[in-house]
Amino acid sequence: MTETSPYPARSRAAAVFAALRRERRAGPPPSPHDTPAQSVLRPIVFGGNDGLVSNLALVMGVAGATSEGSMIVLAGIAGLLAGAFSMAVGEYVSVRSQRELLDRQLAIQHHQMLEHPEQERAILARSYRERGLTEKQAERFADRIFANPDKAVELLIFEEVGMDVRSIGSPVSAAFGSFLAFVLGAVVPLVPYLLLTGFPAFATSLLASLIALFVLGLGISMLTGRNPLFAGVRQLLLGGVAAMVTFGVGTLIGASGI
Repeated sequence: MTETSPYPARSRAAAVFAALRRERRAGPPPSPHDTPAQSVLRPIVFGGNDGLVSNLALVMGVAGATSEGSMIVLAGIAGLLAGAFSMAVGEYVSVRSQRELLDRQLAIQHHQMLEHPEQERAILARSYRERGLTEKQAERFADRIFANPDKAVELLIFEEVGMDVRSIGSPVSAAFGSFLAFVLGAVVPLVPYLLLTGFPAFATSLLASLIALFVLGLGISMLTGRNPLFAGVRQLLLGGVAAMVTFGVGTLIGASGI
């Protein structure tokens, strides 16, 4: 007959701490929450990655088709501006739409709070009972939240719709950040063609872009918690494949005289 432990909660806690110690030996645990630095780093890293990969592929494709530096520069500048404006408009519309949807949901929730306050309070209490609170604890929690109607509305929006007021930023800031990050990434493969000509420009553009891809991979690893070397090499290989494919296509087009 198996003996039941008189301290089940303590046993479970010991097991959890043992697992945490094993994880700590395997490596430092990532932060479970975003820091202000990470919230700034994210759009810079991913926007820069989009600009770098897309313009690298474009520049390499045109370089495969022609050795004319002016054509490559023209294509690179066009790709930079088109991509940056596209990213900015996309981010603005996306965040603006999220904000408008949130405002609409808040207005609906305010109306429901005025018309059916007890029903909305019951919904909130039930939600937290399902999360493990006792009925008394859930009722007390709901009473405390409903003492501030605005906070109650925001929490109900989160519980019922899944929208968090804190997660939606400024559409203007999102658009400007995406534009700037894309430009910073897209300018890397372009600058060598503004300073050099011929094969030195091609080689410098490709080398600088591959180095920048690796650095961006390191930046992405700071957000995802993956191994930095793995993330850097993965990013370098993916961007390198894109450049190789477009260069090959450009070479075929140039050779065919289209």
